[in-house]
Amino acid sequence: MIDLRSDTVTRPSPAMLQAMVSAPLGDDVMGDDPTVIQLQQAVAERAGKVAGLFFPSGTQSNLAGLMAHCERGDEYLVGQQAHTYKYEGGGAAVLASIQPQPIEHAEDGSLPLEKLAAALKPEGDPHFARTRLLALENTFHGKLIPADYVRAATDWARGHGLATHLDGARVFNAAVASGKPLAEMCQPFDSVSICFSKGLGAPVGSVLVGSAELIARARRWRKVLGGGLRQSGVLAAACLYALEHNVERLAQDHANARLLADGLRGITGVRVLSQDTNMVFAEFEPARCDALTAALAADGILMRAVYGGPTRLVTHLDVSSADVRRVIEAVARHLR
Repeated sequence: MIDLRSDTVTRPSPAMLQAMVSAPLGDDVMGDDPTVIQLQQAVAERAGKVAGLFFPSGTQSNLAGLMAHCERGDEYLVGQQAHTYKYEGGGAAVLASIQPQPIEHAEDGSLPLEKLAAALKPEGDPHFARTRLLALENTFHGKLIPADYVRAATDWARGHGLATHLDGARVFNAAVASGKPLAEMCQPFDSVSICFSKGLGAPVGSVLVGSAELIARARRWRKVLGGGLRQSGVLAAACLYALEHNVERLAQDHANARLLADGLRGITGVRVLSQDTNMVFAEFEPARCDALTAALAADGILMRAVYGGPTRLVTHLDVSSADVRRVIEAVARHLR
């Protein structure tokens, strides 16, 4: 089966499973699981931060990060299409009483500074929620957010007394694509949520990094949110394996995405909209979307051709260049 629906569908390799089985364990709620401690220290060091905290999911890591920065009745500035706003169940508003202020994205995925400035609430005016945080995402829909913009936006935020948070679900993809170290990608932000269950191939797990004070606050919120796991070193071991073995190989996923985009461009009935890092966005002939989805599934290829909107095709460590060529051939055959 070739699954292009997301890079979250990866399966642990035999070597990763062995690392999980053999991991030394403790009780992470009591703070003495050695494998979790090793992961948190390794990720914080690579990200250039003081401390890290292991979470079962990126959604929970992001939410605890927002809660560590903001109080009830505070507000954070966030993209209209950002994951923390649109795809995480409204957790900030529902569970933390933090008001999101969504901002329309520019074409490159950034949030224009003039729109951020217009959304900033007057300090001390009781009519408004208190703006406390700017949250960005890198990559965004596979796009690498320009470094100059990131620096300008975070400088702007600090100049207005705001903290900064990065949803870095695929920040390793951003680092590999830009050729820059992870620490450089994370440096402008007060906190970063880094996910291991996407292109890095771990079954679960994210690490929130930041200052010791922020991580201490996030630890309490992790417990409140139900994220305090006991012998979670068995999961952290998978993330450690991914950190040590699966980062540099993300470049192959990016190359396979380019191969896929180039192949689809030559097929009548397909319009490739963009290809960045490991994601291809394309439009298929509307009247044939359902039939194409079903026919490819019968061929052992999972994707969902979307009627009236872009289809996202994602390459990952379980998709080879041979698989990509097979997908291109199958799409061409069924649309012929």
